[in-house]
Amino acid sequence: MMLIDETPVPDTALPTAAFAAHLRLGTGFGQEDLQAEVLTEFLRAAICAVEGRTGKVLLARRFTWSAAYWADRAAQALPVAPVREVLSLVLVGQDGAQTLVAPEVYWLEQDRQRPRLRSTGPGLPRIPAGGTAQIELEAGFGAAWDEVPPDLRQAVMLLAAHYYEYRNDTGLSGGCMPFGVSSLIERYRSFRLGMGAVR
Repeated sequence: MMLIDETPVPDTALPTAAFAAHLRLGTGFGQEDLQAEVLTEFLRAAICAVEGRTGKVLLARRFTWSAAYWADRAAQALPVAPVREVLSLVLVGQDGAQTLVAPEVYWLEQDRQRPRLRSTGPGLPRIPAGGTAQIELEAGFGAAWDEVPPDLRQAVMLLAAHYYEYRNDTGLSGGCMPFGVSSLIERYRSFRLGMGAVR
């Protein structure tokens, strides 16, 4: 199974000015743009880390998810949340031949933790042997930063500030998640119950 981010978040959607204010960087010296690229990269890194730990997409964008089999033909859990819309479902044969599945065959079960693609009939369409099902979807809390839940926004700011403050500390090369960030994102994390099942 593979998830591809088709539409990366544009720089203009990132809260760079708010992050600079969070860091209490000086202003009025005519050099505000000098660190803009650095701040943007730390914000992107923090957003990726928070999304990776929670499975939640903060800013809305399109993804393509490929699966070689359905874990459950009645309802397939999707790898990210919240899913705003399933745009298409395509079956790809081993020879590369593609078949677009009619939207009437499936529907999206909205869920903030584990949204599912459900069948309107006896089961989701069979995936060709040696082939894949490719689902194009749009996921994320919203297109604008203020549509992201406040606790996740704060977690990103804290983590980006942590990265900024310790940017030259090679002792953190193994990676770490500050406690304040962990506590803010805890309720958004999916948890596993035996045999790799995610709830």
